[in-house]
Order: sequence, then structure tokens, then C-alpha cells
Amino acid sequence: MKKTILALGFLWTFIAFGQTDQELIDVVEGEYNKAKQLQDFQANENTASYDLLSQKLEIEVDPAVHYIKGKVTTEFRSLENKNTIVFDLADNLEVSSVTTEEATLPFTHQDNELTITFAKDVCEDAIRTITIAYEGVPNKNPGGDGFVTTTHNNTPSLYTLSEPYGSRDWWPCKQDLNDKIDQIDVIITAPKAYKAVSNGMVISEQESGAMVTTHWQHNYPIPTYLIGIAVTDYEVFSQTVERDGYSFDIVNYVYPESKEKAEEYTKVTVEIMNLFQDLFGEYPYKDEKYGHAEFEYGGGMEHSTISFMGNFSRSLIAHELAHQWFGNKVTCDSWNDIWLNEGFATYLSGLVENHFDGEEDFINWKRGKIADITTSRAGSVYVEDEKLDNPGRIFSSRLTYNKGAMVIHMLRQQLGDAVFFKAIRNYLNDEELAYGYANTDQLQTHLEKASGQDLQEFFNDWIYGQGYPSYDVAWYQGAKDELNITMNQAQSSKKVDFFESKVPFLVLGMNGEEEYITIDHTFDGQSFAVNFDFEISDIIIDPKFDLISRNNSVRIDIEAVAELEIQSSINNTANKTTLVTAKK
Repeated sequence: MKKTILALGFLWTFIAFGQTDQELIDVVEGEYNKAKQLQDFQANENTASYDLLSQKLEIEVDPAVHYIKGKVTTEFRSLENKNTIVFDLADNLEVSSVTTEEATLPFTHQDNELTITFAKDVCEDAIRTITIAYEGVPNKNPGGDGFVTTTHNNTPSLYTLSEPYGSRDWWPCKQDLNDKIDQIDVIITAPKAYKAVSNGMVISEQESGAMVTTHWQHNYPIPTYLIGIAVTDYEVFSQTVERDGYSFDIVNYVYPESKEKAEEYTKVTVEIMNLFQDLFGEYPYKDEKYGHAEFEYGGGMEHSTISFMGNFSRSLIAHELAHQWFGNKVTCDSWNDIWLNEGFATYLSGLVENHFDGEEDFINWKRGKIADITTSRAGSVYVEDEKLDNPGRIFSSRLTYNKGAMVIHMLRQQLGDAVFFKAIRNYLNDEELAYGYANTDQLQTHLEKASGQDLQEFFNDWIYGQGYPSYDVAWYQGAKDELNITMNQAQSSKKVDFFESKVPFLVLGMNGEEEYITIDHTFDGQSFAVNFDFEISDIIIDPKFDLISRNNSVRIDIEAVAELEIQSSINNTANKTTLVTAKK
């Protein structure tokens, strides 16, 4: 029977990794391709001297032509006394003018940097507005396009994909993870055969001859890379999310040839949305909308209020929707902390698995994650500075996505559901972090504050450390009411001396009894005695795959049992001698 269960376990692992993880691999490959631009981009210190208040993008495009003409009006607050302002803009886009209400300003444009000079210094805290007019043929970088023209079913299609540094390929912007734009307007003029999609809500849609101008507005802080546009012959349908006190629409923009299937597959979005709201608080952009826009790409992209979707699988719907909380409302403040975006989005897709398919499927989901995580001993969840020039490491499915997700699950096990979800809601609603940026230390602070626990050792081991533990467990039942366990641990990497972890067990009784216990393992060779009221037949370590580990062994402590038998024999002999003496 045990051999059959073991064989099924391997089969389930294969199925879990072969199906659900294939969708994650598609997502990660897409994000890796986007991130290739990291290799060519250096953080621009010159854009750190001002705070973006609002930007209005007025652009003209035609999906059949790889070209853009635009005008971007930026309101900013100066953070220092300076007579210049700098934007990121690809060299192949030509700037025709830079103006204010009062004057035309001189500028230089080279090395993908637009430098604008004012007639006199702009004082610290002064607010200014400038308008940049530009046009040209956006970059066509293999695997890293910020601006893409393609086709679907022989129909022209256009979309942008700016994470992490593709925005400069199609508009003058500020790309670093150090500022969010407080409010944006995106006004798209395109042939009226098409619909234009962007962030936020539609303010107006006006036809003029053969063209139509669609005005989108988004009134929440947003990083540059989460602004997107898509234009093609979309068909539109909606679902409505209704909660106590508010409601909003989920608006889907899909290809005509996809509409029938999309209408069926996207129905699940409402229930996923409600699940996430129950766990993490109200949808961050409930005053506007959520939605999907289909595009020709593997995976998806979580633009604020409008996720671009390469397909409509439940897993991808869950992953991109989760980003609206983790990545969009609260954004990692550096690529070192990208797990705060992707680890949470991956874990929330696992919660969706549990919600819809039940605990057994969630156990298999975790089993698949652990199987992938432990294929290598190297690498930490946190991206070390020396790895930041490697997009494959930043967007590692094994470390950033899967290990990040399982570490989050282990934190949940460590703290308990009530404390864990309270801490995460506090993190998302922190006035310093909400609609802003966060790092790993700030998440740790919220978890510690809610739980009263010191989690530094946990974070050192599981976030900044590398590898995983392997357990050797010896057990015996010394008396009918006591289970004795001795635990030894080996570490797969020298980067961690010892993994202090809560280790779960399933205890099985001779008459079919089952009981779960958790042991707080804090040092090697540690022994435990746990009271039980039934005779034990076996124990199973981590039966629900709640702990990242591999190559564990569980055995009966033969030496301890032998010693007990010897002691029992001595006691029996002594008892018989006493009995004989008493009879005489």
C-alpha cells in the first residue's frame, strides 16, 4: 500500500509540475524577455531631482504602421534648485519642441536622455509644467520591445510592454523605481476601425473623420512601467463585482475570434476578485475598473487596472489580478526585492487553486513548487547586487516565483492565518507604502509587529540565505501515551548554518487514528516527547508539503527501542523474583 501511495505521489508531482507550472514558465519566460532591457539600462541619477505630479500622454498611432507621434505634458515638483530637467527617451524618437506656457525651451537629446534647460533655476519645491512634442519609429529590440506592432488573424494590432525599462521606447518618461506619477491621462488617436485601451476609466470617445480619440484617465499613483496602451479591433464585454457599499466592472477587450471562449474563461475572474478582497482588502482601484486586454505575447502584464493577457487560463488570470495588490498598489522599490511582486502573485495563484479545487490539489501545487525549488542548492530569494545585471536571475521561476511563494506560505504557517493575513493587510494599507514602494525589511517589520515574533533568523535563512534542509527523524513510542522524536538536520548550502523551522508531522495510529502535530526545531539533535492516547504505527514528516525540504528520512529509533526492551526484560525479571519471594 505504501509503495502505491509513493508512486502516486511521484505521478502527482509530475502532473502538478507538468501542467500548472507550465503556465508559470510561460509567464516567467515572457517577463524574462521583457527584462532583457535591464542589460542595456543604467539607473539615471539625473531623473531623481524632481517629483512627478501628473502626465498627459496625447499620442497618435495606427496598428498597421510602426510609428508614433505624441505630445506629453508633465507637471512636476522640483526637489532641488536646478536649471535642467532630464527624461528617458530613446534616441530614435525625434523631439520637435519643448514648451511651457511662457516659452520654448532648448534641449539636447543623446544617449537615450532628453535634457531640457530652463532660462533660470527652478527653485526647490517649485511646480512647473512642460510639454514635449515628439515622433518617430520606436525601437524594435528582439525580445524586449516596449512598443510592438503585429497582427492577429491577419488584423493589425499594437501594444506596449514597458516592464522594466521599455517606456522610453515610446514616450519621454522617468523609468527608475523611485517615483510614481500621481495622476495620468492617456489620450489615444487611432483609426476608428479599432478600439484603444489604457489604464483607468474612459473619460470620452470622439470621432473625427476616419479617426477616433479615446481619453483614458487614471487617478492613482502609478510607476512608469505599469502604463500601457493596446489598439486593435477589440470586442468588449463586462462582468460586475458587487460588494457591500460599492461595485465596479471587469471590462474585457478581446479579439473577435476569441470572444466566445474568452466570455467563458473570464467568468471566474469575479470569484477570484472576491476571494482576494476577502483576504487582502478591497480591490485597490475599485473607483475605476479592472479588465483584460488580449495581446500577442506569452504570459501577461499587470498594467494597473488593465492586465494584458496572452491567454485566459485561470492561473494567469489569478497571477495578473494578484499583482494589482502586490506590485501595483505596493511596488518593490528595487529589483533586489522583485519577490515582493512575483512571490506574492504566484502564491495567490496557489490560493486560487485551493479555493476552487480543494486541499488535495493545493497540496499537489505545493509539492510541485518544492520539487522545482530543490532541483538546485544555489540562489537566494533576494536578488543580490552582483546579480542585478542578469535578467534570468531576477525573473527566476525557481527562486523569485516558486521559492518566494513557498516562503510566504511558510510565514503563514509560522504566524497562523489570523496574524498572517492581518499583517499583510497592514502592509498593503501602510500610509508610507500604499500606492508607493516597499522593500523586504518593511514587509518583515509588519509581520513582526502583528505577531510579536522576531523573524530575523527566518528571513536570514529563507530570504537572504540559500538552499534547504534535509531531516533525519528517529522516533519510538516509549509508553503508550508518549511519542519520542529526535531530529537531525543537514543543510544543502553552506550559506545557512541551520534552518530554524516549524516542522509538521502526521501521526498514524494502529486503529486508523490520525493526528497532526508541529514541532519547533531549533537545534540539531533536538529531542521531543509528545503525549498521545493511542498506539502509534507510523509518522509522516510534512504530509501537506508546507516546508521547503528534500531527502528527508523517517525511521524507528531501533537503539532506543532495543534499550526499552532490555529495560523491560530487566523489569520483568525483577517482578518475577519479587513474586516468587512473596509466595515463599
